[in-house]
Amino acid sequence: MSSANFSFSDHSHRRFNPLTRSWVLCSPHRAKRPWLGQVEEAANDQQPEYDPQCYLCPGNKRAAGAKNDNYTSTYVFTNDYAAVCPDQPECSEAEIAQVAGSDASNELFRVESTCGQCKVMCFSPRHDLTLPELSIGEISQVVSTWQDIFRGFSTDPSIGYIQIFENKGAMMGCSNPHPHGQVWALSDVPSEPATEIASLKAFRQKHATSDPHACILCSYVRAEEANTTNESANRVLLQNHTFMVVVPFWAVWPFETMIVAKSHISHIGELNPLQTQHLAEAMQALTIRYDNIFQCSFPYSMGLHQAPTATHADASCCHLHLHFYPPLLRSATVRKFLVGFEIMAEPQRDLTAEQAAARLRSMDVVHYKHKLHPSS
Repeated sequence: MSSANFSFSDHSHRRFNPLTRSWVLCSPHRAKRPWLGQVEEAANDQQPEYDPQCYLCPGNKRAAGAKNDNYTSTYVFTNDYAAVCPDQPECSEAEIAQVAGSDASNELFRVESTCGQCKVMCFSPRHDLTLPELSIGEISQVVSTWQDIFRGFSTDPSIGYIQIFENKGAMMGCSNPHPHGQVWALSDVPSEPATEIASLKAFRQKHATSDPHACILCSYVRAEEANTTNESANRVLLQNHTFMVVVPFWAVWPFETMIVAKSHISHIGELNPLQTQHLAEAMQALTIRYDNIFQCSFPYSMGLHQAPTATHADASCCHLHLHFYPPLLRSATVRKFLVGFEIMAEPQRDLTAEQAAARLRSMDVVHYKHKLHPSS
C-alpha cells in the first residue's frame, strides 16, 4: 500500500450494502478515461398527447383485442401477457423428472409452481407526459392507486408478495412510451426483497436489547441527516417532512437514488393523504432533476420495497423505500453496463455516490422543457 493520503475521489475502494449484504467496487479515477464504446440512439422525447396506434391510450384497442376505457386519470387493467397466472397446477415429482432426470437430486434440481396476477397501470391519459411532467395532484393519484392495489392484493390469501415498479424508457426495456407502471402480485417473496427483509430482521434482532424496534433504514436516515452538514459526506438530494431522497452510500448505478420514509412506515398502505402528497412531491422533484441532467427523458427502473403484504408476518420489520436505478452515465446516449467483472465478481462504479449527489443537487428544480417552452 502507498504511504500517500487516501482520497475517496481518486482511490479505489469497496462499499458495503447492509440491505443486500453485498459489496460494490468504487473506482473514481476511471471516470477520466476516454469513451469509445457503445453509444445509444437518442430517444424520441417528442410524443403526441394522444396516439391512435398506442395500446395504452384511452379508448384504444390493445394488442390482445381488449379495448381500454376512455379513462381520464389513472387506469388499471390485467396484463394481457402476464408473467404469472392466478391458477395453475402444482408441479409433480414425475413432471420435474422430465426435465431434471429420474435420478436427479432435489438439492440440485428444485422447482416450485408459482401463481399470481399482473396489472398494468397507466399514470395518465396523456401519451406525452412522464412522471416529472405530471402535477403533484396527478402523481398523488398514482400513489393513491398504488395504495388501492396494495390493499386489495393484501386481502387475497393466495398472494404473498406485491411488487410495484416502473420501467421508463426503451433503454430499460419499456415496450410502450405511454407513461405506465406495473404491479406483479406473487404467491412467494422473490429473492431480492427476501434478502432485504432478512437483513432488516437480523439488524433488529442484533440490537433488540437496546432497541426492540431497531431498523437499518431508520438508522440510515438519521445518519444521512447528520451528514448534510458535511459537504464531502452529503448524499441527500432533498427531503420533506415524510421522505428523504438520497444517493445511497452503496449505490451501484451512476445516478442511483432511494426515496426512503423518514419514520418507520412499513408499507404504502399506511400513508395518510398528506404523506401520499409528500411522496408525490419527492418523486416529482427527483425525476425533474433526472431529466435535467442530460436534458432528456431520463430512463430508469424504479420499484417499491416494503412489507410483502399488509398482513405478512414480517411486515413490522419492513421499511418503505423506493429504488431508482438509472443507466445513463456520461450523456443521454452513453449508458453503464453491468458486464465482465461486474457479473462475474461484484458491481463496480466510477462516479462516487457523493459526486453523483452533488451533481443532482445542482440541477434546476424546473423541468428543462418548461424553460424551452415556457407556455407549456
